[in-house]
This record gives sequence, structure tokens and C-alpha cells, in this order.
Amino acid sequence: MKTDLLSLARHLRPRHLLLALIFGAGAWATVLRFTRGLGASTNLSDQFPWGIWIGFDVLCGVMLAAGGFSLMAAVHIFHAERFQPIVRPALLTAFLGYLLVVFALFFDLGRGDRIWHPLIMWNPHSVMFEVGWCVMLYTTVLALEFAPIVFEKLRLERPQRWLRALSLPIVIAGVILSTLHQSSLGSLYLIMYGKLHPLWYSPLLPVFFFLSALVIGMAMTIVESSLSARNLGHSLKTPLIVDLGRIMTVLLAMYAVLRAQDLYHRGAWREAFRWGYESSFFWLEIMLALLLPFVLLSFRRVRKSANGLYLVSVLIVAGFITNRLNVAITGMEASAGVRYVPKWTEVAVTISIVAAGILIFAWATKHLHIFHEEPAAAAAHLGAVPAAHAAD
Repeated sequence: MKTDLLSLARHLRPRHLLLALIFGAGAWATVLRFTRGLGASTNLSDQFPWGIWIGFDVLCGVMLAAGGFSLMAAVHIFHAERFQPIVRPALLTAFLGYLLVVFALFFDLGRGDRIWHPLIMWNPHSVMFEVGWCVMLYTTVLALEFAPIVFEKLRLERPQRWLRALSLPIVIAGVILSTLHQSSLGSLYLIMYGKLHPLWYSPLLPVFFFLSALVIGMAMTIVESSLSARNLGHSLKTPLIVDLGRIMTVLLAMYAVLRAQDLYHRGAWREAFRWGYESSFFWLEIMLALLLPFVLLSFRRVRKSANGLYLVSVLIVAGFITNRLNVAITGMEASAGVRYVPKWTEVAVTISIVAAGILIFAWATKHLHIFHEEPAAAAAHLGAVPAAHAAD
């Protein structure tokens, strides 16, 4: 027994101790949340009921998982087959992201055991009802899109053939559902008129949310491909990264123009130059998401470099995470009359969920054919639309 413990101690690394600390804190926070309730275990209140669990775990989580639908649409609807080698990592990220969003909702809902109620208690006039149904249906679609990768590993050929026959309708349904709820998350805040700060409240919020999801879909694919190449030993397909960078730059420019015009026409620019709490976070968001990326992208060396595009993508991801947190938290505090700072339990749960997602991603890339995909296998799995369909 003593020998086993000494052997275990020799194999421990600092990252193992860090993970043990993170999951230990997350487990204790979970116990507090479900034994003492939201009021005792968080800094949420009747004045400020939506905190980091909605702002980061849901709004950011759904946005960060957008690479799945955008790349599936690019490859299977717009026939950009050159992106096929990076579809599977994006699909894995999307599937994991939505599963973790659903898991995180159990912490934020006062009665998590009633999460299934929208299935039978319909309220079609509610934006949240539409978001809930879209997330539920899209998670199901992602499961169907990801299932062939698991069946391939288990050598189950018949289920693969069934799903291959349904591949095109499944892809189209996924793109439609994801488009609907990415924009609907923005629509959710349209009912916050007079409560959300003018720097973020806009009739174009659904468009901004959808467009930013497309940008983040490209940026996250670049980030995860680069990190996987560095830490998991997978080859980095630099020409594809450069192509994704071009698309990301065009989408980012469209977002920047729309955002600037919206602020100008609503007269909200004055708020941006009135120094204060909200304007500080607004400029942090603009600096990370737009100004620094455009400055870096103005250099040809950055646009053509995998490392340069990785740095730009990290800035863009950080900037749009700041944007979603500004919409969900910073922009709502003045009307609520409180300053919200998440309790350690809220942070511990969120970090634990992120860490779990990273570990599951690493495990899946090691045991499933996510990156190392032979051309024949790529054409055979659901992710590849059959030639007959492609010809159509």
C-alpha cells in the first residue's frame, strides 16, 4: 500500500494538483448549491437574478460552440470541401459545448428538476421557450451528427449507413436551428428596454449575436486546432487556418461596420466617451474584439502566419466573451441598482465545467478519429455528404 502511494506520488504533476483543486472546489460548491439553494450559495438576488452562470456558461458557451454549425454549413451546403479535415474537431467542440451548457443550466435554474417542462407546457409567446426548444433540438442534432464518429470507433456499420442516408436533412436542420437560437439569445435582451445600458441595447442585438457567433466559430476553430497541434501532437493544417482567417476578417469587418453605425444612429457614442464603469468595459470589449485584431491583421505576416492568426483569434474570443458578459452583467447593473460580483462558488462551478470540457475534448481526440482521418473514412462518415447529394 505504501509502495503504491509512493508510485502514485512520483507520477503526480503540478497540472494534476491544479485539476484536483479545481474539481474539489467545484464539488464543494455543487454541494452548497443543491443543499442551501441559490440565495445562500451565490451572490444572485431578486434585483440581479442572472449572473455568471447565464452570462458565461450559457451565452458564451453557446457562442463558443458555433464552429460546428458554421463549418458544417460551409462544407456541406456551400461545398467548401477543403475545410473537411477540420469539421470533426469543430463538431466535437460544438457537441461538448452544448452538453456543458445544458449541464450548467441545472445550477442556475431554481428548480432544475423541471427543466423538461417546456416539452409539454408550451408558451410560444416566450423568447426563452423558443431558445429552450432550439437548444434542445440542436443538441439532439449534434448528437446525431457526432454519433457516426462513435459508431466508426465501435465498428458498427449499419447505424452509420442509416445516419449517412439522413445526413443532408440533419445538416440543414442543424444550421437552421443554430441560426435561430444564436440570434434568439440576442432577442432575449430586446425585452430589457430601459434596463440594458444604451452601449449594448440595440434593435440589432439578434443580428450582432448571430454575426459574432459566426466570427467566434472561425476563431475557436483556429484556437483549438493550434492548441491541439501544440499539446496533443496533431498536425496543423496552416493553409486551412489562413483561409479561415480570411473569412473571419470579413465577418469581423461586417460586425464592426454594423456596430459603429448602430451606435452612431442611436446617439450612444456619447455614452462611450463619458468615462465611467460601463464605458470602461465597453472599450475593453472593443479593444480586444476589434481594435487590436484589426491592427494585427493589417500586417501581411500575421495574416499568413498560423501563430499570428492564433494570437488574433485569442484576442477576438476574449473580446466577444467580454461583450456577452457586458450584455448579461455590466450593462444590467445600473438599472438593477446593485454591483454584482460572483461568489467563489459560482466561479468554482464555472471553472470546473470549463476544465471538464477540456479534459473530455483531450480524451475524445485521443480515443476517437477526430484529427487523424483518412480520406476514405472522411467520405464515409456522416460529416461527408454522399457524392450523390453533393452532385445535387
